[in-house]
Amino acid sequence: MIPTSAKEVETLGWDYIDVIIFSGDAFIDHPSFGTAVIARFLQKHGYRVAVVPQPNWRDDLRDFRKLGRPRLYFGVNSGAMDSMVNHYTASRRLRSNDAYTPMGRAGQRPDYAVSVYTGILKKLYPDIPVVIGGIEASLRRLSHYDYWKDCLMPSVLVTSGADYLSYGMGERTMLELTKAIESGRNLSDIRKIPQIAYFMKGKCPLKDAVYLHSYERCLKDKAAFAENFHYIETAANMMFSEVLVEPCGDGYVRVNPPWPPASEQEIDSWWDLPFTKQPHPRYKGKHIPAYEMIKFSVNTHRGCFGGCNFCTIAAHQGKFIQSRSEKSILKEVASLKNIPGFAGNISDVGGPTANMYGMKGRNGELCARCVRKSCLFPSPCRNLDRSHARLLKLYSSISAVKGIRHFYIGSGIRYDLFLDDSGYVDETSRPYLEELVMEHTSGILKVAPEHTEDNVLKLMSKPSFRLFERLRREFDAIVRKSGKHCLLIPYFISGHPGCGMAEMKRLSGNPALKGLHTEQVQDFTPTPMTTSSVMFYTGIDPRTMQKVFVERDIEMKRRQKSFFFIKK
Repeated sequence: MIPTSAKEVETLGWDYIDVIIFSGDAFIDHPSFGTAVIARFLQKHGYRVAVVPQPNWRDDLRDFRKLGRPRLYFGVNSGAMDSMVNHYTASRRLRSNDAYTPMGRAGQRPDYAVSVYTGILKKLYPDIPVVIGGIEASLRRLSHYDYWKDCLMPSVLVTSGADYLSYGMGERTMLELTKAIESGRNLSDIRKIPQIAYFMKGKCPLKDAVYLHSYERCLKDKAAFAENFHYIETAANMMFSEVLVEPCGDGYVRVNPPWPPASEQEIDSWWDLPFTKQPHPRYKGKHIPAYEMIKFSVNTHRGCFGGCNFCTIAAHQGKFIQSRSEKSILKEVASLKNIPGFAGNISDVGGPTANMYGMKGRNGELCARCVRKSCLFPSPCRNLDRSHARLLKLYSSISAVKGIRHFYIGSGIRYDLFLDDSGYVDETSRPYLEELVMEHTSGILKVAPEHTEDNVLKLMSKPSFRLFERLRREFDAIVRKSGKHCLLIPYFISGHPGCGMAEMKRLSGNPALKGLHTEQVQDFTPTPMTTSSVMFYTGIDPRTMQKVFVERDIEMKRRQKSFFFIKK
C-alpha cells in the first residue's frame, strides 16, 4: 500500500519515510496517473514512499506537517493537468468542476499549485530538498507565456524555489535522483543527471551548451522569446540534444538533455508494477470522474510524432514512440476482470495517438540525427514506417482474450497515417480503417481535422482539409457496404493564431461538411510550451519569424466559436 496519512504509516510499522509526494489530484493507484507510477517505481526499488493528495493550503497547513520530514526529499506535482488549465476555460472563466477530485468538486487545489505547495514546504522545512515534476512543472521549465496572467513568466524553478525539476516522463530520472540524494553524491554529479533542470546563481561555466536569450531580454523583446522557443522545441524533439541554459535574474536555469527513448523491456516493467488500479481506500467509493473515464482502459504506448503546434504531448512525453510489448498489454487486458464492475468491455486501447503503436523510422540512425519536429508535417517522412500490421495483430490478440466481449478505440487517431492524397498508404491501411469503424467505435468515429482553411492548418502543423474529404469518402464507402449506421464527427478549433471571423465563416460553410454533425468546436487555449501559445503571445511564427494574425480579444474569440453555431 502507498500510505496517505500518519495512521496508515503507523499501520505499516514505518519509523521513517524516504520520499513524501504532494499532489494536486486525488490519489488513484493506476498507471494512468504519474504520482502512482513514480511512487510504485521507487517502492519497487526499496524506498518508502507516501503521498499527500490535495493538501489544504488555506488553513494552518496541518496537511503539510502530518507526515513530518522525509529522509530524502519532498516531491511536488500539480496533478495530471496544469492547475490553470484545470481551473479556467479559454474565456478565463472559473470552471465549476474538477474531474480529478472526488465528486468532481472544484477548488481543491490552488492556482499555480506547484509553486504554492513548494513555497509552503520550503518555509516549513527549508533544509529538505524539493523535487518538482509532472505536467505543470515540465511545461513551465523555462520562460513561458502564461495566458491567465497574460504575461511572460520565468521558469517555475524560479517562482517555486524548488531544488530540482524532473521534466517529461520521470521514472528513470526520479530513480537516479533518489539514489544520488541517498548516497550523498556531490552536487556537480547530481546536476549531470539526464532530464532534470535546476536554477543556479552566478554564471554558467559550461561552454558546450545552447545559450538562450535571458528571461529579462525576452520580457523586452518578443522576437527573442520566439527565437528561444525555436531552440527549445528543436531540442525537445531530438533523440540526442545539448544542455539548454537560460539566464534569469542573478543566475540561470539549466535543462539537461532527456534520456534516450526507453526500451520495450523498460516500458513493460513500469506497467508491471503492483498497482491496485483503484482510488485510494480513503475515498470510500466516492465518484472520481477522471478515474471513471480510464478504469477499463489500456495504454499501449507513449509519445507522439504528429507535432501539432497547439499540443503539449511531445513536449512532455517525447516525439519517439515507446511501445509496450504485446505480451505486457495482453497481461493487463486479462487482469481487467479483477476490477470491480468490469463486464468485458474495454473503453479504450490506445495512447496519445492510438494508431501510432509500434511505429518508428525504418532506419534508426536517421532518426537519431533528425531535427524535424513532426514526422507527418508538412509531409510524412519517407523514413517513417506507417504500417498498421502490428496494431492489427494486437487487436486480434486482444479479441481472443477470454472474457473480453468488446474493446473500443477512444483515443484520437491520425488519418494521415493510413491515407494520403492518392488513397491508402499501404496494404494494411484499408483493413485498419474498416476494423476501426466496424469493430472498435460505438457507431461514431471522431477525428480532428481542426480547421478547413489551409492558411490556419499550416499554422497548426496539420494536413490539408482535402485529406479529411478523402477520409469521408472512404468512411462512407465502408459504412454503405456494411449496411450499418455509423457517424463521422469532425472536431475543430476556433481562435487559433491565423484564424479570424472570415476563416470561421468559410469553415462553417464548407460543403464537405454537409450532412455531418459538426458542432464540436473548441476555443483555442494557449498553454505553456506550445508553438501556438508562442504565436499567440508574440504574433510571430517561431519557425519562420514571420508575423501572424492573432485574435486576443476574448469577446471576439467567443464570437468566432459561437458564429459556427449561429450559422447552423
